[in-house]
Amino acid sequence: MTQKVDTLFINAIVLTMDETLNQYDPGAVAVKGDSIVAVGNEAEIKKEYSANEVIDCNKKVLMPGLINAHTHVPMTLLRGLADDLRLDVWLMGYMLPVEREFVKPDFVRLGTLIACAEQIRSGVTTFNDMYYFEDDVAQAAADAGMRAVCGQTVIRFPVPDAGAYEDSLAMARTFIQKWKGHELIVPAVAPHAPYSTTPEILKACAELAKEFDVPLHIHISETSFEVENMRNEQGMPVVPYVKKQGLLEAKVIAAHCVHIDVGEIRTLKHANAGISHNPSSNLKLASGFAPVTKMLEIGVNVGIGTDGPASNNDLDMFEEVRLASFAAKASSNDPTALPAATALLMATRLGAQALHIGDITGSIEVGKRADLILVDTSPLHNSPRFLRDPMNAYAQLVFASKSTDVTDVMVNGRWLMREHKLLTLNEKELIDQAREVAKKIDAFLIEREQSVLSKLIALGGSMEEESFEVQVKVKVAEPDKLVENLKRSDQIEINAFKHYRQFDEYFLFENPAHGRLRFREDNLINEKGDVVSTRSRLTLLGHKREGEIGHDVLLSRSRFLAPATQSLRFYREYFKPKQEISVEKNRLRWHIKYKNTEFFVNVDEVKEPAMGYFLEIKSKTWSRKDAELKAKLADELLDLLGVANAEVETQDLIEVLIEK
Repeated sequence: MTQKVDTLFINAIVLTMDETLNQYDPGAVAVKGDSIVAVGNEAEIKKEYSANEVIDCNKKVLMPGLINAHTHVPMTLLRGLADDLRLDVWLMGYMLPVEREFVKPDFVRLGTLIACAEQIRSGVTTFNDMYYFEDDVAQAAADAGMRAVCGQTVIRFPVPDAGAYEDSLAMARTFIQKWKGHELIVPAVAPHAPYSTTPEILKACAELAKEFDVPLHIHISETSFEVENMRNEQGMPVVPYVKKQGLLEAKVIAAHCVHIDVGEIRTLKHANAGISHNPSSNLKLASGFAPVTKMLEIGVNVGIGTDGPASNNDLDMFEEVRLASFAAKASSNDPTALPAATALLMATRLGAQALHIGDITGSIEVGKRADLILVDTSPLHNSPRFLRDPMNAYAQLVFASKSTDVTDVMVNGRWLMREHKLLTLNEKELIDQAREVAKKIDAFLIEREQSVLSKLIALGGSMEEESFEVQVKVKVAEPDKLVENLKRSDQIEINAFKHYRQFDEYFLFENPAHGRLRFREDNLINEKGDVVSTRSRLTLLGHKREGEIGHDVLLSRSRFLAPATQSLRFYREYFKPKQEISVEKNRLRWHIKYKNTEFFVNVDEVKEPAMGYFLEIKSKTWSRKDAELKAKLADELLDLLGVANAEVETQDLIEVLIEK
């Protein structure tokens, strides 16, 4: 008497992706409830099992569903938003400003449902996500019927779902408590990356992951710039740094790992960490080639991920698996590197193990969940089929099959797609809703791109400072004598002195109304002539002058100041100036008091371009009457310093250079 099951797959080419890569042709798989109860040769399985539903696979490949080991699924709504940019410009200049403006629970839910539809169509049954409002990601994935590891992001600066990292940690705890033990969702905590967190954040996240025995999802060594900064700031590579914070005591899923050495790979192996390899994203953003073959040789569990659809720009795992194999071959100059069967293993069983869920999915084995897909290998682009080599079945899937060849998808014993028809999602409605979101984002960016000020504010950290200054500037022939007069005067009280070497880069724009953006690097010099500290900042300068008072000019400008946390190259690519002017100065600055009035006295040697020495006397003011008083005092200071008859320069240095 046969045993009754719910679903019986027959007449299939079964690729189990188990430890010994067992294949059955013709093969059969029996499913009861959410699990696989039998797999083997068709004749044997049919003798033992009968089913309510018998699926004649008609010689399609029956295999485990693909596992997307690293992604940010709500970013389907940001797909194609900004391309052909460096990672920092793409992330800081476009993704983060748009996310701050638009990412809300409804946005996250819609983006996730679109991603689920796309992934189901391409044979993905499990994905590993990291984003904001992860509770909404989890709920949308569960509603769509997909399996997912969902990581609540924790990051050191304000993000769409949290004003501070403490809020993110609290959200992560609540999220984990809610979803722990769910049949489809594995909750996780996701400190974004070492460079975007702190040691305290990493330690707290590791403790949280250990407390609830859940995965910890983090970006590791994605770019060489990240690794170089870590070495400069911490004196060690990234993996030793996170190990020092106790991170590797948790069940780590390390995304990217492009720039890690053999020692770091062994450290990850020893900690049983999983790695997610993301070839498309790494190639598109020119992050480099991860040492995947070395990782596999050492024995690390390595999965394959698409990364977010804003940086890939799709969630097609067939494309990703093929590219993983090709990239390994090209980067090693070895055509035997990462063969098809290994690449497919990374997208199935090894991927599941990398996500620490290898006990429930990733291969067709008795007791594992019924996460299965059918792939038609008969279309023209995949014909003919050769049978002499059993490895050909994997080669067909990796090198010739396409995501559109997936016809049927089952997750946890439930059908999500039959004969290309989605059963849990309304594709047309999702596309229509996404179109409306895109219109709003377009309008936001179009308005922003019309203003340098808007682009500066979008980076975050900017503050407005409207300044009125009394300023007098004169050319100086004998700077040493001027300095001597300043120090010897019994009428001038010197409060502070600093020596700077200043490097200014002025950005000029097509529309002069946008103002001028200055990137300044201040190097503070000590008495020995050594640089003791460096500060960089951005200043957006206006032009408006309120009027002249004798030697002096009352300046009124609305300035926006922001810390320059990125490189000059970043700002150049982000702001796209029409023209750039470089200025290098050696500045001696005194903060003085004269007749109970505070002034700054700057003696500048303009070295590049070579323009000689200038004296600046400045003081802030907020009224016309006060400005007139300070202008008179500035004239007196010129007399005291011995330069009353010097040639006056009534323009800012940048204006002089522009006129030249």
